[in-house]
Amino acid sequence: MNNSAIRDNHYSLFRDAIVTLLEEGRRFAARSVGSVLTVTYWEIGRRIIEFEQKGRKRAEYGKNLLENLSRDLTAKCGRGFGVNNLERMRLFYLSYPSENISPTPSGKSESKRSLNILSEKSPTVSGILKYQELAHRFPLSWSHYVENRGK
Repeated sequence: MNNSAIRDNHYSLFRDAIVTLLEEGRRFAARSVGSVLTVTYWEIGRRIIEFEQKGRKRAEYGKNLLENLSRDLTAKCGRGFGVNNLERMRLFYLSYPSENISPTPSGKSESKRSLNILSEKSPTVSGILKYQELAHRFPLSWSHYVENRGK
């Protein structure tokens, strides 16, 4: 084998390793985004429930809340916030209330505190880290939880 062939072979291996790295990074990013969206929808469901209940044990549920929220979120944030989807978020939280989410081994001692992931105010760095921790507890995509809910 001449030097040119060896260089080409080394370059091919190098290039293929870079391609593999990029593909793995993209897959990881897609999974991470999916987990963060799932946690975001869980948090929206939690806030809907808390707003409905206003500290009471049971909600005096009214469809107007979801209709108003749907209209306003769609105007500000775009598609994906129809009444049916907001109801799914609400039911998702009810299916996985914070006290039933098992903490990761490293977070057992502060599981209650870390589940209060974001305050009503803007998130802090520590809030974002807790948000990421909670994302690990929902490893599947939002569509998986929604599609498999009725099965």
